[in-house]
Amino acid sequence: MAKKLIGIALAIAIVGVVIGLYIGDYLLGYPKAFAASGAGGVNLTLASVPAAGPTTSHPTWVSYFAVDSHGKWHHTTIYRVPANSLVHVTILQYDGASGLRNSFISEARGLVGSTFTVNGKPTVAIDPATASHVFAIAQLGVSVPLPGVSASAKNPCSAAPCSLSQDHETITFTFRTGKRGTYRWQCLVPCAAGFIDGFGGPMATTGYMDGFVQVV
Repeated sequence: MAKKLIGIALAIAIVGVVIGLYIGDYLLGYPKAFAASGAGGVNLTLASVPAAGPTTSHPTWVSYFAVDSHGKWHHTTIYRVPANSLVHVTILQYDGASGLRNSFISEARGLVGSTFTVNGKPTVAIDPATASHVFAIAQLGVSVPLPGVSASAKNPCSAAPCSLSQDHETITFTFRTGKRGTYRWQCLVPCAAGFIDGFGGPMATTGYMDGFVQVV
C-alpha cells in the first residue's frame, strides 16, 4: 500500500510539473506587444513566412512577424493599436498556397471600403485554391484572405527574415477599431504541416499563427 501511495504521489507531482510547464510556456510566455505607428490612423506591417527561422523556438513552424519602420522583423503576434481609429495594414506574404476548405472565407469582410489590395490591385475575393493564410479578427468582424506565392516562383523565401527582393505577395487593407479591449486574431487556413488535419502546433500557439490585437 505504501508503494502504491508513493507511486500515486509521484504521478500527481509529474502531472503538476507538466501543467506548470504548459502555463509557463503558453500562457505566461507570450511575446511582447508590437505597437502600430503613425498619425491620422496607424500603420501596421506584418509578414507571413513558411518557416519562422533559427532565432525562434520552433524554427520550422509557419509564422507571422511584425515589421517596424526600419525594416526590422519582430517575432510577435500581439499588436497594440488605438481605440476608435483606422488601422492601415500591410502584409508581406512569402508563403505558398495551402488552399481553403471553406470557400466562404475567400472573400474579405469587415474592411473599410469593403476591399483590400493584392499587389496594388483592388480585390474583394480570391480563388480559394490559391489561399495561403487568412488574417481574421472574429470579434471585430475582420477577415482577409492572403493569396500564396506561386509554386513556380524563381526566388522564394524559405525562412524568416525575408527580403523584399524575394518573391512575395503584398496585401493591404484598412479596418476600424472600436472600444478598448483585447481581441483574438488567427489564421483560418489549416497550414500546420505535420500536424493532424493541418491544425495544432503553430496554428494553436501565440507568436506563430494566432495572437491578440490590443485596442488601447
